[in-house]
Amino acid sequence: MEPKARPNPVHVLLVEDEQFISDLYVRTLEKSNYKVTVVVDGNEALAMAKTDEYDVILLDIMIPNLTGTEILRRLNDKAETPSLHAKIIVTTNLELAEPVRESIEAQADGYIVKAEVTPRELGVFLDQLEL
Repeated sequence: MEPKARPNPVHVLLVEDEQFISDLYVRTLEKSNYKVTVVVDGNEALAMAKTDEYDVILLDIMIPNLTGTEILRRLNDKAETPSLHAKIIVTTNLELAEPVRESIEAQADGYIVKAEVTPRELGVFLDQLEL
């Protein structure tokens, strides 16, 4: 199944420090009219996410300077980020203990193991989100 072409762009903040993966995701998502901004640094990612200019945040767990789990916690803290409308999808290749994974999943709108999902499947997954 192919991602669907969208009449209006969906704004995606891609927090990913692996250049190869981000290039694949950007190429695939832009073909389906997603507007993608890539960030590799955790502090910058948090600041950009807090602007509430994005519809979707694809959040890698292991990134420099501030982990994805810390960003997720801070974005879910209504005192720190009161008006975030973006869907947060955690992306990782880490093998996490079940309680840790369940905790992360409970705080996010989705959880994807990058090694198990092609860029095309990621696009289809995003198409299914209610944005």
